[in-house]
Amino acid sequence: MDEEYDVIVLGTGLKECILSGLLSVDGLKVLHMDRNDYYGGASTSLNLTQLWKRFRGDAPPPEHLGSSREYNVDMIPKFMMANGALVRVLIHTDVTKYLNFKAVDGSFVYNKGKIYKVPATDVEALKSPLMGLFEKRRARKFFIYVQDYDTSDPKSHEGLDLNQVTARQLISKYGLEDDTVDFIGHALALQLDDSYLDKPAKDFVERVKIYAESLARFQGGSPYIYPLYGLGELPQAFARLSAVYGGTYMLNKPECKVEFDDDGKAIGVTSEGETAKCKKVVCDPSYLPDKVQKIGKVARAICIMSHPIPDTHDSHSAQVILPQKQLGRKSDLYLFCCSYAHNVAPKGKYIAFVTTQAETDQPEVELKPGIDLLGPVDEIFYDTYDRFEPSNDHGADGCFISTSYDATTHFETTVQDVVKIYSHITGKVLDLSVDLSAASAASEE
Repeated sequence: MDEEYDVIVLGTGLKECILSGLLSVDGLKVLHMDRNDYYGGASTSLNLTQLWKRFRGDAPPPEHLGSSREYNVDMIPKFMMANGALVRVLIHTDVTKYLNFKAVDGSFVYNKGKIYKVPATDVEALKSPLMGLFEKRRARKFFIYVQDYDTSDPKSHEGLDLNQVTARQLISKYGLEDDTVDFIGHALALQLDDSYLDKPAKDFVERVKIYAESLARFQGGSPYIYPLYGLGELPQAFARLSAVYGGTYMLNKPECKVEFDDDGKAIGVTSEGETAKCKKVVCDPSYLPDKVQKIGKVARAICIMSHPIPDTHDSHSAQVILPQKQLGRKSDLYLFCCSYAHNVAPKGKYIAFVTTQAETDQPEVELKPGIDLLGPVDEIFYDTYDRFEPSNDHGADGCFISTSYDATTHFETTVQDVVKIYSHITGKVLDLSVDLSAASAASEE
């Protein structure tokens, strides 16, 4: 282990694995270590026995839930946008050859107490029961504008400079009602709150575009895809990739203490009496707790069910977003559902997550509106975890720390963090212009 590396990565969470893969592909010499004896860190995937041990202690899980090893329950479940940044990163690193994806059945939004399919195109807008007749026409015009919008073609801008015009101004031009703005902003553009309304509209329009393009890619009921056997496959796929490029992975390395020189710059990592030297350290917040600050916490419920979420057209996999305004909250509530169709549970079983940014100390009360939508559940586990972000100066100490995973059930915010850290480390902008067809093989089963 007494060698010198360009970068040492600590923790095998999703963000760390993606970064390790990107840096390896760039030709950097990477050592990747984890104090645990399993891959995934906070974003690991558990079988039923492990899930039980984590939340219920030593009691064995009941037999009626089926075989433990048929469960792959992701602790940080997130769907991937078929045309989004993560899929581009996976193709860029060629890690897609180790993974099989399958389209997600449904994308839904909660409005006035009911679940509706999210309309994402002019055609769907006309059919959607979410809106009345006149609102449908207005929404249709808005979607046509978004579909035709092309940064490089001024004719498609209809005289609007989206770097200047705010999302609120663009929406008012089409006269859309508040409920319509709610589902477009939160279920299509995947905004976390309403602050986007007063920012330039370009990002908002591009997000809606990515959603519609992703939806069109697999002709499915949603813009999302998910790996068969769940996200636990991702860290292992990146470990394989890293090995191809000469990177080294080591699990079960206790302590993993980062060493600093007199100027406070990271120079290596010590474990079991041996020190590996390096120029830079990448890690999750748990490895450098004195260089991060708490920014909130996530409340979640993990449920095992024997049926799909009601009113989702029997979707075997689905996301439902409950916009904050609909619940009188400051942050959205997310429902994630996956099942035996993606090989994450035995036949006939469904795994559902209800997650949100916690606003009180009563997660069960906060999550109730989402849990009420699930119908009867076989088992339910409640959990909260703190979120941290780096508070250090990475230029001074050479430590690049990822932000804890948020409550969203899609990958967009996770990838933004990865791309930002990549640029800080390499001084380069990550090129994500790739041939998207490389990730479609198994999605059309």
